[in-house]
Amino acid sequence: MASYPSTIASTTRSSALTTNKVLRNTYLLLGATLAFSALTAGVSMLLNLPHPGLLITLVGYFGLLFAVTKTQNSSWGLLFIFLLTGFMGLTLGPIISMYLKFLPNGAQVVTTALGVTAATFVGLSAYAVKSQKDFSFMGGFLTVGIIGAFLLGLVAVFFNMPTLSLVVSGVFVIAMAGLILYQTSAIIHGGETNYIMATVTLYVSIYNLFTSLLHLLGAASGDD
Repeated sequence: MASYPSTIASTTRSSALTTNKVLRNTYLLLGATLAFSALTAGVSMLLNLPHPGLLITLVGYFGLLFAVTKTQNSSWGLLFIFLLTGFMGLTLGPIISMYLKFLPNGAQVVTTALGVTAATFVGLSAYAVKSQKDFSFMGGFLTVGIIGAFLLGLVAVFFNMPTLSLVVSGVFVIAMAGLILYQTSAIIHGGETNYIMATVTLYVSIYNLFTSLLHLLGAASGDD
């Protein structure tokens, strides 16, 4: 009988070690992919590459995301996640260049969006880790909200509806903040044990949060 508490304690310690390992590996990989994405964005800006367009961006994103999902349990997953984040960096470069070129205060807009994105991610991640709260209840709301916002975003693009586009950006800011809480919580509570997939989710959250803030701040500057 005395062996039961010992077994339970051992299992608890093992679970905690696994969680800490996933969290550590996720943040390490996230940092590396963000740096690589920033590098490809910089190269894109330096070479003055044009934006590939909505169709190529979506095909490239979902195609590489599918590849990451299929290879998440092998070393190939690392290759594909860098291909995905590198590709997204290439698409981001022309967007940043546009803000820098066409907005009088473009540099300020980009810097502010970057700062707010970084502060939001660090703050929400720290809160989720320190509070140990379970945000799994947000899963359904986030799924519906993100899919709905994505579809409305397509409508705004195809029918040239700038006001709707701004609303979508606002929704994405809120949804991505929620997704950061949700994913970090999932790692802490054992709902996500694959650091490659956790990294993809957090990277996408940061990317969409940054681009949405760029859009909103650019519009607020009076020359979107």
